[in-house]
Amino acid sequence: MAPKKSTIVLNVEQFIRDVEQRPAIWNRNFHCNKAFLEQMWDELSSEHKLPSEVYVLDDGGEVDLDLGNYERFLDVTLHRDNNITTGKIYQLVIEKERKGEYLGKTVQVVPHITDAIQEWVERVAETPVRGESKPQVCIIELGGTIGDIEGMPFVEAFRQFQFRVKRENFCCAHVSLVPSPSSTGEPKTKPTQSSVRELRGFGLSPDLIVCRSEKPIGSEVKEKISNFCHVAPDQVICIHDLSSIYHVPLLMEQNGVIEFLNERLQLNIQPSKREKCLQKWKDLARRSETLRKTVNIALVGKYTKFKDSYASVIKALQHAALAVGYNLNLNFIDSSLLENETLQDAPSKYHKEWQLLCESDGVLVPGGFGSRGIEGKIKACKWCRENRKPFLGICLGLQAAVIEFARNVLGLEDANTTEINPKTANPLVIDMPEHHTGQMGGTMRLGKRTTIFSEEPSIIKQLYGNPKTVDERHRHRYEVNPKYVPQLEEQGLRFVGCDDTKQRMEVIELRNHPYYVGTQYHPEYLSRPLKPSPPFLGLILASVGRLPNYIARGCRLSPRQQSDASSDEDDLQITAKINNLKLNGGSTFLTPNGLCRAGGELFLNGTSSVEASDTESGSKPLNGGGV
Repeated sequence: MAPKKSTIVLNVEQFIRDVEQRPAIWNRNFHCNKAFLEQMWDELSSEHKLPSEVYVLDDGGEVDLDLGNYERFLDVTLHRDNNITTGKIYQLVIEKERKGEYLGKTVQVVPHITDAIQEWVERVAETPVRGESKPQVCIIELGGTIGDIEGMPFVEAFRQFQFRVKRENFCCAHVSLVPSPSSTGEPKTKPTQSSVRELRGFGLSPDLIVCRSEKPIGSEVKEKISNFCHVAPDQVICIHDLSSIYHVPLLMEQNGVIEFLNERLQLNIQPSKREKCLQKWKDLARRSETLRKTVNIALVGKYTKFKDSYASVIKALQHAALAVGYNLNLNFIDSSLLENETLQDAPSKYHKEWQLLCESDGVLVPGGFGSRGIEGKIKACKWCRENRKPFLGICLGLQAAVIEFARNVLGLEDANTTEINPKTANPLVIDMPEHHTGQMGGTMRLGKRTTIFSEEPSIIKQLYGNPKTVDERHRHRYEVNPKYVPQLEEQGLRFVGCDDTKQRMEVIELRNHPYYVGTQYHPEYLSRPLKPSPPFLGLILASVGRLPNYIARGCRLSPRQQSDASSDEDDLQITAKINNLKLNGGSTFLTPNGLCRAGGELFLNGTSSVEASDTESGSKPLNGGGV
């Protein structure tokens, strides 16, 4: 008999941990089978939304997904203070009270908490987010629903704030859902009227009402909202569901948002500057609608039932695919289903997941924590290595690739990470000095750190533009054991990037493989719609067979590639030139530094050529430095 639901949900987090780590115990104690446990997992995890991605900023601040969206869309660099939470405000006020700054007064929500919020906003609003210049506008999202008790101090703070900074420096935009019941299809404005009325009751009058809806809203509905919510009709902005999120800024511009804000906040934005900025978005939106080809990428992870867990990874893949001119078809593969236990317990799921993996053009193994599914990730790494499938491993993905290589190439069958097996005889991955066992919070290596590339040529270095160093964001507790690095490199697994101490391994690349790359850092955090992350771009290019041509061009995408008009002709021309190099029985192949013809002629992607190790023929590059 299955246990009652109330028996299990007394402690949801403990239940999930026990199901993940000790399913056999739960089977015995509650007399339920694995299918029941999986069903309970689905119900509880969907109810509690576990887990979601933790977004990391340059300074190591761990924030929610919203700040990632702001950074990507605005192409700015935010800081931990850009994330204002109730806990931070309360801690700040308590610290001031302990220091005696309130002179013994009773600390209250008004005025102490509300004053602290306003002072925080004024301070952060002047912090540069792009270059050294101060921002003109500070956008503040007052999250939650109007009327929620946890948001009340912030609502009151901004009610006071509008008088503190004067009307010309304060604009309130209220976002409201306008539902359309399927039974009638008629847009309902009552929720918007109710929320605006409550907001006005708290002392904030919206200057703009942004209506979210499934379908476009007619002028009659706009006029109705205008009439009942005390705003002009042109101040009611309708944003309906679109085929691509990149169309949203253009739709807002069509609705006159820029003109309204320019006048309301006295920004003096020049029309030419605005048009230049929007043209990039117009090109991006148009390109997203004209893609005809699809690239299939397998994401082998542990949290595949919660898409928000890999929000930044998904966005980075989309940015790279769009830049190359392909639609992204992402197959989520639960790594635990790739393991041998699944073959015994649920063979249909096992073969289904492996079929998805085999049919994909490229494979990505993202980060994660804990032991569940790690063996499945290791198996995916092995399959990609042996079958020359384009592969990108991030954080735990790099660690899994190193463990797999040690087991199956070096012959260290018990190679493992101390996170899973602290007593392993061959700890290929070990905990860092910053990691204190038993203390989880604030012990990781967080934020932007410098990675130094080795002098030897590598594909990943070329994708970045051949710099000596690169700055990327980190979030991890474990790293590759430097003691095993010489053995791994001797067998072909190159560590082409490390930190300034030469002890922390940052980037791996496999010799004689189309694209087998792992990064200890998280490159997805710095990916932008108009500037895709190089490791992700390399994965997409390798998955569609265009990486050699991309490198031969000097790591530049042609306009034909970006628009997907048909870059096949360009590729055929490049391939023909490569084939023409097969002279005197020689052969031409891709090296990490460009194109090479056996016999000693090495063609770089730049403007110079170098001598091969076995001859000094001194040939010249084709077409002025690139093929």
